Amino acid sequence: MKRGHDRARPARDTALRRVAREARPFLRARTAAILRLSGWSLLEFAQTFLGGYGVARALDDGFLAGRPVTGLLWLAVAAVAVLPSLLAARGVFGRLADLVEPLRDGLVRRAVARALSGALGRSGDVSTRSLSQVTHQSEIARDGWAGLVLTLRSFVFTAAGAVTGLLALSPALLLIVLPPLVLGSALFLGTLPPMAARQRAYLAADEAYAAHAGELAASVRDIAAAGTAERTVAGSRALAETQLAASRSLARWSAVRVVALAVCGRFPPLLLLLGAPWLLRNGLTPGGLVGALTYLTQALAPAVQALMTMLGTAGGRLVVVLDRFTDAPPPPADEPAREASPPPAQGPARDTPVAELHEVTFAYGPRAHPVLDRLSLTVGAGEHLAVVGPSGSGKSTLAAVLAGTERPTGGAVRWRGRPARPADATSVRVLLPQHAYVFTGTLRDNLRYLRPDARDREIAAMADAVGLDALLSRLGSLDAAVEPDRLSQGERQLVALGRAYLAAPPLLILDEATSRLDPAAETRAELAFAALPGALVVVAHRLGSARRADRTLVMDGPRTQCGTPGELLRTSALYRDLSGLWEPGEEHAIRSTPPPSPV
Repeated sequence: MKRGHDRARPARDTALRRVAREARPFLRARTAAILRLSGWSLLEFAQTFLGGYGVARALDDGFLAGRPVTGLLWLAVAAVAVLPSLLAARGVFGRLADLVEPLRDGLVRRAVARALSGALGRSGDVSTRSLSQVTHQSEIARDGWAGLVLTLRSFVFTAAGAVTGLLALSPALLLIVLPPLVLGSALFLGTLPPMAARQRAYLAADEAYAAHAGELAASVRDIAAAGTAERTVAGSRALAETQLAASRSLARWSAVRVVALAVCGRFPPLLLLLGAPWLLRNGLTPGGLVGALTYLTQALAPAVQALMTMLGTAGGRLVVVLDRFTDAPPPPADEPAREASPPPAQGPARDTPVAELHEVTFAYGPRAHPVLDRLSLTVGAGEHLAVVGPSGSGKSTLAAVLAGTERPTGGAVRWRGRPARPADATSVRVLLPQHAYVFTGTLRDNLRYLRPDARDREIAAMADAVGLDALLSRLGSLDAAVEPDRLSQGERQLVALGRAYLAAPPLLILDEATSRLDPAAETRAELAFAALPGALVVVAHRLGSARRADRTLVMDGPRTQCGTPGELLRTSALYRDLSGLWEPGEEHAIRSTPPPSPV
């Protein structure tokens, strides 16, 4: 998507042009800050001018003329000129904040707005990219902009002071000094476009590797279950090699810049010494020659090198990073690229299923083995579905895809007959994970988190149905303060279950959300949810959950089998194995059993 968007831009609309187009209004709005910064910088101009001119006059009018007092006075003038520039540093840095901080704040606002827009209206890697922009890239832009402003300001006023001093000493000096400076600058400027391209490629490779690492961190269990470790390592190696190649290309162009810096910094003093006899024959005084060397070695050459170094490192990085903030976000994509048409409804079941998966495939990465492979599933209104399988078989992945928190690689996910969209999630489903979310506040606020208008009598009925009455009695009232660290993990799960019961969504997905409850409490909670009109999907961790369900989905990696408990006992060897392992009191969760042999 991004590549096609880039090709649609005009050929001459370079990154520098795009950044400059947005920079102009930013700078115009801060003209006063720029003028105040320039005012303080005039002191640096005076210091540079008096530094070389004072040395020349000290020699010609003082020491070489036999007047040492005059020479010492001129040297004193050159030395005292340093003091105001030191005092100006405080004013310069004060004005610098007026230019730097608004830039970072604006970039963070833009990245956050783009992330929110992407989360509500489209899917993809917008959140990963925006996280990098809010944290890492905005700081790169802030530091790069601050360094560029300081260096450019110093160069402008230092160079102006040095050139003015050279003209005052002898205009002929410019004939020797300017050619190497112009040649080195031209060579340096010629490296800017390719360096910017390499810098952009490096950032893109960095973002791709960060996104890949984030996917791996969330899918280690599924990768181990699917046996795709070698492919995953190969994919990681390919991304790392791409990043390394971009870094090496960047380093090669940096070597060209070293040559440009040498031409600007080393050649002018050497040419001045070689041309000294000609200059002295044409009216340049010995003091003027020493003053010119002072301008070159102490002011002009260091300022040029500092500017080139800044432009070559932070400047190029700054342009690339700012260009990524000016990129238009990818156009919305309502449906997956590989989405297939849903199958026609069969049988007299329900008019419109709450959720449907049609030929859904999901893999963590383009080269990874699929965790879900062309899975089709229908969850009707009021249905109770259990999902069982060994650890790493993809149960949590299925729950995430069904809830819309993970986008499938292929196939269609539909809610109420329409393509699943993040904007519809809060009105369709509630997903409860194993680790319940409870915040510091009153018990009433925690329970009404998903339904703020719930009345006390509804909360009391919920507590009786779900089994929350014991916790309510222990705390004393709904207005009692809840401190999450003082609740057991089972009590936290009960609070989350009560919250979901009050919300009564059309689709409730429990991803081992009752794993910390004893079997009796788990049974009570599941029966309460099954009595609600909405559909219930339980990623089971005891066989009792499967026996209470209308249907059970058995997962063994990409292989699945669905049916009633009685049917599965006859047709599924894996279900029979799990049933045998679970029988003694049903105290063992699936994740504590070793994966069975493939069937």
